[in-house]
Amino acid sequence: MNPIVQHKFLETRRHLLGSMAGGIGGLALERLLEGSPFLKAATADGSPSAANNPLSERRPHFAPKAKRMIVIHLTGSPPHLDLYDHKPQLVKRDGEACPAETIAGKTFAFTSGTPKLLGTRRTWKHCGQSGMELSDAIPNLHRVADKLCLIKSMFTDQFNHAPAELMVYTGSPRSGRPSMGSWVTYGLGSENENLPGFVALISSGVQPNGGTSSFGSGFLPSVYQGVQCRSKGDPVLYVSDPPGMSRQMRRKSLDALNDLNELQSQELGNPETLTRIAQYELAYRMQISVPDVMDISRETASVLNAYGAQPGQASLAHNCLLARRLIEQGVRFVHLFDWGWDFHGTNPSEDIRDGLTQKAATFDKPAAALIEDLEQRGLLEDTLILCTGEFGRTPFREGRTAAGNVLGRDHFPDCYSLWMAGGGVKGGLVYGESDDLGFKAARDQVHIHDLQATILHLLGFDHTKLTCRFQGRDFRLTDVYGHVVKALIT
Repeated sequence: MNPIVQHKFLETRRHLLGSMAGGIGGLALERLLEGSPFLKAATADGSPSAANNPLSERRPHFAPKAKRMIVIHLTGSPPHLDLYDHKPQLVKRDGEACPAETIAGKTFAFTSGTPKLLGTRRTWKHCGQSGMELSDAIPNLHRVADKLCLIKSMFTDQFNHAPAELMVYTGSPRSGRPSMGSWVTYGLGSENENLPGFVALISSGVQPNGGTSSFGSGFLPSVYQGVQCRSKGDPVLYVSDPPGMSRQMRRKSLDALNDLNELQSQELGNPETLTRIAQYELAYRMQISVPDVMDISRETASVLNAYGAQPGQASLAHNCLLARRLIEQGVRFVHLFDWGWDFHGTNPSEDIRDGLTQKAATFDKPAAALIEDLEQRGLLEDTLILCTGEFGRTPFREGRTAAGNVLGRDHFPDCYSLWMAGGGVKGGLVYGESDDLGFKAARDQVHIHDLQATILHLLGFDHTKLTCRFQGRDFRLTDVYGHVVKALIT
């Protein structure tokens, strides 16, 4: 039912009599519980109680493997056949026409006709005790191979960037659904009432393909949307007091706004009014907490060097370090977006040789450092890391650039690779396998909805029961699909 319409039923005589009795009982209960730790007091600076905070910590459906999550999204999608999935047969047949059965009836973003197979130019190494095979483009990840859970049989339904990205993080190729981070904070709340439950960090200066919908709250209350933070200036826009306004004056102004919003909530019953009150209070508390946690200059030189991070520089290295600092302070979900992984081969920076070497260097070192740093601090065990693009890249040359000297690949949804680490997944595991040329999964296919179901399971949720009723039906991240891939879980 529409919550505003539902609110009108509160005005009936029967409800009035019932609420009066409940109100008297509530007053008595409050008296009995006076001083109880179950009742939260007002904050030291006089701000209202957080007892009704929508981001207060909540229990999942069952004991979780992971308590928090970091996502590293490589926007544009990296060439997995040059990073994670070595195909000697594809190298052997480099330059040959694609077999007809591999492309029959399929549509590609920028390729038509019969393209030429493209074998990798990378060299490969068996890493760690697991012997996981990784390319020379990601040498630092070689050190942590036994921490990686590598899935080589992923597939999705979308072959264009924005719909595919939305599919990964909202379960739908169209905007309007809650993002994964929003579902997680909706289900778990936050461990720190002075920080957002969900933070988004963007490097390379470009927004996600799906725009803010990739970290938006959709039809969930907007308090669950990702708060975008910045590496330069105010970490959050308008978080500082404006010129001429003291913190005391801001507190009084906020109290007046809250009083007006509470009156409107009582009159109209719109849940977004309560959300706004919670957001104003969170913003007030963030003025103190956010600048401190976002200041990586407080880290030691050895930590900064391990990540390759420089204070004030908006890089993926900087954001990986910020992610560790944020989850260490109780932020539930941190989503990193890094643009520049669309390797079509339209210019040298998109070449799977030198271009990939240069781009991978900005990711490989901080990603490995993040895993090692979390482990050293005892956080990796219950922090889940996901590293992915929105799809994969083709085993053949991209059609527009096939005649040039730059080697690039087109979009490919049918089979690709990603990895997870920590948070209850099996380290050193290679799950699934693509065929000899990398066109489809040869065993153990994993759909995007299966990945989502597995992630929610690791966080303690039955994905079919983490729902929100909207427009007459119960929605969930996995839509009406998905199964948990139990082989990935410790």
